[in-house]
Amino acid sequence: MSNLVIVESPAKAKTIKKYLGSDYEVVASMGHVRDLPKARLSVDIKNGFAPKYDIIKGKEKLVKELKSLAEQSDNIYLATDPDREGEAISWHLAYILGLPEDYCNRVEFNEITKTGVQNGMSNPREINIDLVNAQQARRILDRLVGYKLSPFISQKIRRGLSAGRVQSVALRIIVDRENEIRKFKPEEYWSIDAKFIPKGSRKTFAASLYSDKNGKIKIKNQEQADKIEADLKDADYTVTKVRHGTRKKSPAPPFITSTLQQEASRKLGFQSRRTMKVAQELYEGVEIQGMGATGLITYMRTDSLRISNVAIAEVTDYIGKTYGSDYLPDKPRFYKSRKNAQDGHEAIRPSMPGLEPDKIKSSLTSDQYKLYKLIWSRFTASQMADCIQKTTQADIEANGYTFKASGYYVDFPGFTALYVESKDEAEEKSTQLPPLEKDMPVRCKELKKNQHFTQPPARYTEASLIKTLEEYGIGRPSTYAATITTLTGREYVKREAKTLVPTELGEAITTLMKERFPDIVNVKFTAEMEEELDSVESGDVRWVELLDGFYGDFENTLKDAKKDMEGVKIKLKEDETDLICDKCGRQMVVKVGRYGKFIACPGYPECKNIVKFVEKTGVPCPKCGGDIIVKHTKSKRVFYGCSNYPNCDFVSWNEPVNEKCPNCGEILFKKKGKKPTVFCAKEGCGFSKTLKTEEK
Repeated sequence: MSNLVIVESPAKAKTIKKYLGSDYEVVASMGHVRDLPKARLSVDIKNGFAPKYDIIKGKEKLVKELKSLAEQSDNIYLATDPDREGEAISWHLAYILGLPEDYCNRVEFNEITKTGVQNGMSNPREINIDLVNAQQARRILDRLVGYKLSPFISQKIRRGLSAGRVQSVALRIIVDRENEIRKFKPEEYWSIDAKFIPKGSRKTFAASLYSDKNGKIKIKNQEQADKIEADLKDADYTVTKVRHGTRKKSPAPPFITSTLQQEASRKLGFQSRRTMKVAQELYEGVEIQGMGATGLITYMRTDSLRISNVAIAEVTDYIGKTYGSDYLPDKPRFYKSRKNAQDGHEAIRPSMPGLEPDKIKSSLTSDQYKLYKLIWSRFTASQMADCIQKTTQADIEANGYTFKASGYYVDFPGFTALYVESKDEAEEKSTQLPPLEKDMPVRCKELKKNQHFTQPPARYTEASLIKTLEEYGIGRPSTYAATITTLTGREYVKREAKTLVPTELGEAITTLMKERFPDIVNVKFTAEMEEELDSVESGDVRWVELLDGFYGDFENTLKDAKKDMEGVKIKLKEDETDLICDKCGRQMVVKVGRYGKFIACPGYPECKNIVKFVEKTGVPCPKCGGDIIVKHTKSKRVFYGCSNYPNCDFVSWNEPVNEKCPNCGEILFKKKGKKPTVFCAKEGCGFSKTLKTEEK
């Protein structure tokens, strides 16, 4: 052995080994091997913010093996992921293995294919120290904010809390939206809709009241709606205008990290963490029947819409052969990345555009197939022709009032034959109007008044939060999933259906941060800090100067907060319980310790009474009548069991509901998914119903 290649994961190592052959040993570092130790700050603030790195606990044996392999090798290549984190991992590996700084041994693989691996290996370079410094600056900045702020917040609210540079702003955005919803005052308005039938036709079409003699009309109350209805009673309706047109719809660009997470949330119901886990598997390589270990997509952490000419040529050839030349645009499509994009990698695309998802479905897990199909379809559609729609708009008048009708039909499907982007808002439905002509009389079959109320802004979903963070310039592609996971995992935010709702704890943290650390939760300040961190990567800003400029003001703000809030403790209603301490009579409270929640007497240290924390569902056990409680596996997956265990062995993965089956009288269970349902688990019963929106 003379060539050693170090990558991050075993799956990636296996795929790359296939392309490099027996002259290369490919091993995995299993991610970072050296980092700031968790037990202490590990940053020397007085000496230029020098980080104090250690081998990560549990990786000592792996490091020893890597050193041994390096000593036996003539050439050592560092092939960690092609981003800031990957560059930093390579830098740490080079330090541990004693490699010189000017050693040209850093290789990048944008895709784990034979061509991608060969291109990477034939173009080794030195480690990019600016990239490393950008990662170090971000890591140290986050460590300073987290390790300095978290103890203060824990002391003032509840033990074990954390604050973070990006997570605190994301939490504020969610809390601010909740406050908007609370303050919202609905306003009444009315609409008047009609159904018309053209003379000599049986086909009805819909139209809505648009204007009166004075222009566009806004109906504010029922009295106004009743008057209009009376004015239109027995009226004669005539088509006064008909406009025919053509409109084009262009395909969405291929995915970047944020849009992949958003679309996977909308279309597949995947949380961002799940999306990135599966995308990593597709990038690193999957065992495909007849092909072996194969990387199916390009690198999945990117903010660039750039596509290689080779990939465009391949997908163009595929579209032409599969759909025909009509489905190709006049020239290839090139998409422009947003202003502050790093543009380090291509957009996310299939590494082999001609490899259809259904051809390899049997080799993929369900999640891998769904996500690969989504990425493949989006990319292929992005190089297809426009969708052509024929539109019709008509005005119908009666007694000085004008109704408007509109419709369209698809004349040529173009890219929509393969893929249509999902939206958070309701989509316009295709409706084709019957043949209409100017001065044509139409009969009003139905005139309907509808009362409405303006709606508050919608709560954030994962998709809409990621979109907002990206628009503000907060965080980067690799941080979105981790940020949301932290907020939900620490119970600052809870999920209700697909929406993110702040808990009382999350709101208390945000209120404290806004009052005492306004810059940390300021959207503009955080976005500007991201830009400065990007400037470190480009070499325009020295990372020590960036940290020095931030830390002085931050330290003074923290000192003032500690002084002003000395002895102050913020109490939460959600910490209170209905249990009375059987030793001193006080009302017991929920506390959080090293091993999670427990119930304790607030009279500590005079009274040290504690009780195990149990989260009840309010549903009696169908076997023994005890309480069904929420339990967790070692991996923190939720399940439900009887409080009388081990005397009672009732257990369920599905959440029980306080409702009896109408068929057999047994308790019902809720099954989550795109269409949540309640069902009866009794064998042979078969009862099931889909939940309405308000029941979910």
